Amino acid sequence: MSERTEIADLGEFGLIKHLTKNIELKNASSILGVGDDAAVIDHFGKQTVISTDMLIEGVHFDLMYTPLKHLGYKSVVVNLSDIYAMNATPTQITMSLGLSNRFSLEALDEFYEGVYAACEKYDVDLIGGDTCSSQKGFIISVTAIGEVTPDTFVKRNTAQKGDLLCCTGDLGAAYVGLLFLEREKQIYLENPKIQPDLEGESYVIGKLLKPEARKDIIEFLAQNEIRPTSMMDISDGLSSEILHICQDSNLGCRLYEEKIPIAEEMRRAAFKFEIDPTACALSGGEDYELLFTLPQSEYDKLVLNEQISVIGYMTEAEEGAKILTKGGGTHNITAQGWNAFKNT
Repeated sequence: MSERTEIADLGEFGLIKHLTKNIELKNASSILGVGDDAAVIDHFGKQTVISTDMLIEGVHFDLMYTPLKHLGYKSVVVNLSDIYAMNATPTQITMSLGLSNRFSLEALDEFYEGVYAACEKYDVDLIGGDTCSSQKGFIISVTAIGEVTPDTFVKRNTAQKGDLLCCTGDLGAAYVGLLFLEREKQIYLENPKIQPDLEGESYVIGKLLKPEARKDIIEFLAQNEIRPTSMMDISDGLSSEILHICQDSNLGCRLYEEKIPIAEEMRRAAFKFEIDPTACALSGGEDYELLFTLPQSEYDKLVLNEQISVIGYMTEAEEGAKILTKGGGTHNITAQGWNAFKNT
């Protein structure tokens, strides 16, 4: 049987020392990291971008099917995605945890393995945080800090009429991955002897459990001197995010169903649940792709990157936010994505 060390044996300071003992700061802007009363950062004339996010067990993740290492990785990535969505580069994070006594030190080490793997991949320094006890469940709060050349950050409310509407990667796979994991969880609860059947679904499940932030796209835009007129990340579903850009920029849009990027693996998986792949892409959420608008004059540069799809264009507000279906119909875009406060 594997060893179990109680977190209470270390105490709070001992725990923090244990979890952060191997940190090496990589960014010049990280002047002072973990170990003092506060961290010190200096972005040397660049503007600072800050975003914070909370993940709560039973609301945002289920430990029955979420490996702790994946959860550590994902909790960093979803925050970095918000920094990239501002056209900025993430440089530091802080991580705070609420833990119940069912977590051993070994379990936390596994979680932090994922945290450090994400920090390593995205060249981000972990510079602080907090741990406290939680009555029940696991609570994760991450703050991400980034830098951007003065006034080159991109907001949601600055799209222009006639702009191309673009997104990265493919959409809807994380939602279908969640459906598979929830289905297998129910089967397991009813009969623990049945082994989970996730054969051939590694793509959609990987999209849910180990998403990636689009650092590559932000680098591509910078290298090609492309500056989006508006941008945000797709965490709540494509339709919901499109409506944010339309409402905030006081515009309408035309979205073409046939242009929405859908992976073949997701399409096949959606059909197993007898659901429409387009509905998954529009309302699924947790994709962490980027949605942005660009002047039409930039179109020729976009075709250099197969990870970017042009899915529509921006119109006058009076024309509304519409989707043109493959069958030739026109419908209002409605937000049916994730709502943090809906009754569950």
